[in-house]
Amino acid sequence: MKHLIFFISLFTSIASAFAADPKESDYYSIQPFSFPKDMVVEIGSIELLPNQRIAVGTRRGDIYIVEGAFEKDTSAVKYKLYASGLHEILGLAWKDGWLYVTQRPEVSRLKDNDGDDRADIFETVNADWNILGDYHEYAFGSRFDKEGNLWVALCLTGSFNSNAPYRGWCVRITPDGKMLPTAAGLRSPGGIGFSPEGETYYTDNQGVWNGSSMFKRLVPGSFQGHSDALKWWDKNVLGEPPLASVSGTRIDQERARNPKYVPPAVVLPHGKVGNSPTAWDWDANGKFGPFVNQLFVADQTFSVINRMTLEKVNDVQQGAVFPFLKGLQSGPIGVRMSPDGKLFVGGSDRGWGARGGKPFDLERIEWTGKMPFEMLDIHAKPDGFEIKFTQPVDKASAGDVNSYKTRAWTYIWQESYGSPEVDEVLPKVESATVSEDGLTVRLKVSPLTKGHVHQIDVPGVKSKDGLSVLHPVVYYTLNEIPKK
Repeated sequence: MKHLIFFISLFTSIASAFAADPKESDYYSIQPFSFPKDMVVEIGSIELLPNQRIAVGTRRGDIYIVEGAFEKDTSAVKYKLYASGLHEILGLAWKDGWLYVTQRPEVSRLKDNDGDDRADIFETVNADWNILGDYHEYAFGSRFDKEGNLWVALCLTGSFNSNAPYRGWCVRITPDGKMLPTAAGLRSPGGIGFSPEGETYYTDNQGVWNGSSMFKRLVPGSFQGHSDALKWWDKNVLGEPPLASVSGTRIDQERARNPKYVPPAVVLPHGKVGNSPTAWDWDANGKFGPFVNQLFVADQTFSVINRMTLEKVNDVQQGAVFPFLKGLQSGPIGVRMSPDGKLFVGGSDRGWGARGGKPFDLERIEWTGKMPFEMLDIHAKPDGFEIKFTQPVDKASAGDVNSYKTRAWTYIWQESYGSPEVDEVLPKVESATVSEDGLTVRLKVSPLTKGHVHQIDVPGVKSKDGLSVLHPVVYYTLNEIPKK
């Protein structure tokens, strides 16, 4: 009997040692929708409609109503063509029976008047910005803010220049259809929307004056860095213009020199978490796992979803990006979270290519209910960082400074396209203190460098049950060091 118990114990130990490591699909399922063979649906925006339906707007100017999008069987969905003949739809917002559409030349609103799921009324809400026909003149629209405004982020002409009024600007469209020029200096937005606190942000892609892709806050009267857009600045509306950017410095230096410049809240390190960030949404009620009130941002090139957290330090927004989920079929552009925790994602690979491999897609992401072992959140401290985990850690591994690796860098503030990582610093983790409940680790890190991205790897940290962190790296943008 003792021999039998010994062999059972030995077999269990061996099986445990060779058990498959946890993977993303254990915690989040990606459920693709199918399409009729004759449909080409390069999705640029997604909106929730009444009665558990969704609307998808496409880069080809069509809008489809999707029925059955919330059903378990994604192959049973039905598509109804709501409208066609529009121009590259990159924003949808539903309000009072109207579907507001941000297309390349204007914000429109559409209504189905007879209940046949076809738009009968087409109205221009505002068309006060200009287009020249350049491929790069995208217009990304938000949903409604608390005042009833729509925010629109307008790309430059040809990626480098503002050759028509308000290219490289963010504008607001008021409830009565008036356009309010709001912020200048955008380069190549990929999405625009609101944080859980209602503040406005947009994603901007790597390029001129953007050493890497970034997640930036939009404040009326602010400057985002690209000087060519300043030619449309009206000081009678927005006050004195910002200073023009000076090439060859750093973001932290530019902040000190140019008071109207707003630094990126989160830098999305190029080639590490993606190359082309697009839209995002957030989990308002914890139905999408443990990450309530956090942001989920898509990357078109990498065909992934990343996760972001924000905090305010010394009255400046900053935060972190964590890898979250890979394996989407195409390049995600439109993103929408439903109240019951379903993340709808749709996209296209046209113009840029995407790792997913398919020319277009519509997919639904859901939490399986199983708790991943992850870094839940991270906060800057005067002498380091505090990391909170989703599960209690093994105190021995989490309290060992050798379980952590750190690196910091920044980018050149320049009019050339992109930037290498420069001014590298290799901070040292001097101590790691684990909280009594095992959910929080306080790292003392030296030095901290204002204006740098701080990469923290946690390869040696284990959970109380012996699991490794599913995504053991975080990138924190340290615009400000907290005061002691």
